[in-house]
Amino acid sequence: MLSKVLVANRGEIAVRVIRTCTELGIASVAVYSDVDENALHVKLADEAVRLAGGSPYLDGDRIVAAAVEHGADAIHPGYGFLAENADFAELVERAGLTFIGPASTVLRTVGDKVSARALARDAGVPVVPGIDDVFTDRLREFGDEHGWPLVIKAAAGGGGRGMRVLTANDDAADVLAAARAEAKSTFGVDSVYAERYLQRPRHVEVQVVADAHGQIVWCGDRDCSVQRRHQKLVEEAPAPGVDDLLRKEMADAAVRLARRVGYRGVGTVEFLVEGDTFAFLEMNPRIQVEHPVTELIAGIDLVREQLLIAGGSPTSVETALRGHAIECRINAEDTGRLRAFSVPWLPGVRVDTGYRVGDEIPPHYDSLVAKLVVWGPTREAALHRMRAALAEAQVSGVPTTIPAAAAVLSHPDFASGPVSTRWFEQVIEPSLHPGGAEGSGAWIAGRFHRIPSSAARRVVKTGAAERPAERASREVTSPMQGTVTAVTVAEGDVVSAGQVVATVEAMKMQHQLTAAIDGVVESVRAQPGRTVAAGELLVVVAPSPAPDGKDTTDVAL
Repeated sequence: MLSKVLVANRGEIAVRVIRTCTELGIASVAVYSDVDENALHVKLADEAVRLAGGSPYLDGDRIVAAAVEHGADAIHPGYGFLAENADFAELVERAGLTFIGPASTVLRTVGDKVSARALARDAGVPVVPGIDDVFTDRLREFGDEHGWPLVIKAAAGGGGRGMRVLTANDDAADVLAAARAEAKSTFGVDSVYAERYLQRPRHVEVQVVADAHGQIVWCGDRDCSVQRRHQKLVEEAPAPGVDDLLRKEMADAAVRLARRVGYRGVGTVEFLVEGDTFAFLEMNPRIQVEHPVTELIAGIDLVREQLLIAGGSPTSVETALRGHAIECRINAEDTGRLRAFSVPWLPGVRVDTGYRVGDEIPPHYDSLVAKLVVWGPTREAALHRMRAALAEAQVSGVPTTIPAAAAVLSHPDFASGPVSTRWFEQVIEPSLHPGGAEGSGAWIAGRFHRIPSSAARRVVKTGAAERPAERASREVTSPMQGTVTAVTVAEGDVVSAGQVVATVEAMKMQHQLTAAIDGVVESVRAQPGRTVAAGELLVVVAPSPAPDGKDTTDVAL
């Protein structure tokens, strides 16, 4: 049995782990950044350790040192941050501590999507046809043989980062280069692979629990197809529209894969489903954000199982599923202070959160404010219960995804059964901002606002002294507080209007920033990895000289 656990995370999952430790009589140690000094997980833990600096939750050396100093015998990584980092798990193991999750060797194997696909094939698990030796000519050959379009994915990551869709008419070299560049900037390596791009897939994942005594138990499946920009918004268990035969085939495949890789702990095997066929997507070697829906239909505590298994106990989980559960993620769409937060007291309603009224929602981390979860004896009952909970939920101080979740739950497509992973962006998002034109968008005050692309702006030429609008057209600024994830130009580069010059990530969404004019990059102030403020100057573009020698500037009207 573990005696003291350091929780190497923050927010909702840190709160959840600390509370479960308390229930089991295990002492807890929280780590926190400068902005999290008054966070709920810090207040709940038996001990707390401040880790100064910009990204302390990613500083494995200091986290392990804190665990050793405070006498912890194990580290729980939660999800995100270092949860799937094999180097961190190995660091924990070398320090003589228990990593609450699979062994570092397993993390290293399943963390690489190419090796994970190979293991899945070895275990007899269906995979989407694809190629690991990605180069331009091979892409063309594969697409012509197996059908277009293809999707190029980062071997080391997920969440849509480093992902590019390639059609038969695209320049394969350009698309491949873009995918490699984003994979490199996000995950540190530019390895990618390619596979057929399924047109209407569902995202269905299977929960497994494996102990150190050879037991591997299937705990049901979940549908996570309601996604926006590859980020899940609504999840439910069990997956609707899956017959008993397909459910058993996926369960058996997930258990075979877990056994093949020597898995220990709580994990998820994700599949893409079309009709009555399924194919391996990836294995997530950690607790999932959407684990509560499985807990509600299985009557188990998955975090408790993690802690007990890590302490050497056999799992007590049995597969006995009942009813239906739905989870809506309440994400903040901007930073700010949480001034009100309440949900109705209804039977079968659960809220997991790491925030209290009065807390500041910072821009530095995941945008998840809370998870609203309901259970009902049937899917229809669960749908009614979630609609009622969303209708009465009150959140103020920050705009959230509640309007989007409500639109999903009220749509007849969702009510009637399964939807595809592209359904939200094709059906729900347009209904939330009808008549939208080109460009990107953002949720502001609970509504989606369309931001026109620079290429669609009207322009005028001028040779007069620079006016504010002209100066603004030269300057590329950050639209919000966030972190620079990529800078794609250097001083002296020639750029065209609409060309991406930098990427800023805020609230787990990436925003590509473009030049507004044709010209030459005059200065670059952005640096990858640096946090920037809203309105901060990142890149300056000098306008190209006109044929008569005078400068011309495209000015947005």
